Amino acid sequence: MLPLIERICVKKKKWITDTEMTDLPAVAESSPGPIAINCATYIGYKQKGIPGALAATFGVIVPSFVIILVISFFIDGFLENKWVAGAFYGIKIAVGILIIDAAIKLFSKLPKNALTISIGTVSFLLMTAVNVFALKISSVALMLLAAAVGLAIWLARRKRAGGEAE
Repeated sequence: MLPLIERICVKKKKWITDTEMTDLPAVAESSPGPIAINCATYIGYKQKGIPGALAATFGVIVPSFVIILVISFFIDGFLENKWVAGAFYGIKIAVGILIIDAAIKLFSKLPKNALTISIGTVSFLLMTAVNVFALKISSVALMLLAAAVGLAIWLARRKRAGGEAE
């Protein structure tokens, strides 16, 4: 979803800048709900205020809701179809590739210094360990830990710069 948002909202329509797109996943993930809805709400708000946020949010929610509603009426026979089962398997692979692509694009736009490289490496290793070893770690706890680390780094940089925020 992020590559699609970037292509349309940054490159084609120029509703947000590359810098805002780089920050968008962090902002969208810090609030409850799916990232696509949060991104749409943010971009809609940035363009047209509250009415834009509402229109963008409903524009993302309604098509998916209608499709899922229709599928729910036929779900038993639908999932037994070998073509549908194969399609879902392919979709899972495609989603994984899109996530990796988005991560690479976001990482390539970050400044290359020891801090960003170490945070990216530690995050990648932690996420891999959680998935490979099926660790039961709360995503809320991980987000709070990341927020605490980010705040500590910001405070340390501010103190080093003589009290001025970056």
